[in-house]
Amino acid sequence: MKIIIINGPNLNLLGKREPTVYGNKTFQDYFNQLKDRFEDVELSYYQSNIEGEIIDKIHETGFSHDGIILNAAAYTHTSVGIGDAIKAVETPVVEVHISNVYQREPYRHVSFIAPHSKGVITGFGLQSYELALRSFLI
Repeated sequence: MKIIIINGPNLNLLGKREPTVYGNKTFQDYFNQLKDRFEDVELSYYQSNIEGEIIDKIHETGFSHDGIILNAAAYTHTSVGIGDAIKAVETPVVEVHISNVYQREPYRHVSFIAPHSKGVITGFGLQSYELALRSFLI
């Protein structure tokens, strides 16, 4: 099984950015733990702060992978283009958020990704990624 995690803007700052919301572990540390825990999965990771690069990565992996775990961060609520990219590819996508977006500002309650996704996992901290990964294994 071949799965990619794609993270959007500011998620490169995990471990430093708002630790009360996002925790103090870097994503790379968490990703290494995931890879150790799921040795039978070919797991890769990509992060960009640039919308077009995220779309390019969805296009690149959207026909060759078994799953995409996508935390588009703020682009979730603003990017019609990322939603359209997900709709255009064959690979199923699970939308993930570390925080519970429904406990945050009202504009974060809207997702341009969810209508084209297999499912949405929000509010379980970094464990949201593992829950998404497990959804591809069942």
